[in-house]
Amino acid sequence: MRKLKLLLAAAMLPLGACASGLTEGTDLGVYSYVPAKAVSVGNGAMVVTPPRPWNEQRRFMRFDVVGQVEDWTLNGPYLDGITFISGLPNNRALVRQRSTEDRQVPPFRSNMTAPEITAMLETAFRVRGGAVEFKTLGLAPRNFLGYPGFQFDFEHLDSDELWRRGRAVGAVIDGRLYLMLYDAARAHYYANAINDFEVMANNARLRRR
Repeated sequence: MRKLKLLLAAAMLPLGACASGLTEGTDLGVYSYVPAKAVSVGNGAMVVTPPRPWNEQRRFMRFDVVGQVEDWTLNGPYLDGITFISGLPNNRALVRQRSTEDRQVPPFRSNMTAPEITAMLETAFRVRGGAVEFKTLGLAPRNFLGYPGFQFDFEHLDSDELWRRGRAVGAVIDGRLYLMLYDAARAHYYANAINDFEVMANNARLRRR
């Protein structure tokens, strides 16, 4: 997550100045334009409708990506981003990792409870995101995609000494994890796009195949 995002931060910094001027068909190399209309995310199993254009981080720039995960940003991954997880199967981790690595992100299990899923997310932020401090602000039931799920609010301090705030909304459906996670710099950027996240979390739907 954060580790790979920070590697691209320098390349993304100019995006903040031009993101609002992007139009459909714009190609920034690392990012592709996401229009303000219904779009499939991840492996296509989930559909969301953003209230304004966003930018998708292209998969060839993510060496740890799995097929069910997709990342968007408005101003660059250093400042804000939404991660979509569309049907992560049992015994699959959120990121690709070698079995020889000392620190591992635990795999998702289809019988996980909401607290266990949030603990898995916290581990991902610490192991892959470089979080040196992590605070749970709240964990509560919330429907997602028409199913009983949860909302997880948190803050974390990363090794770059910047506090970030996040919200995750998710549910386990037919043994698979569906989740949206918003993560942004706590000062200004979190407030700037939390409404976008809420709009998409509320209009998200499953794409039946």
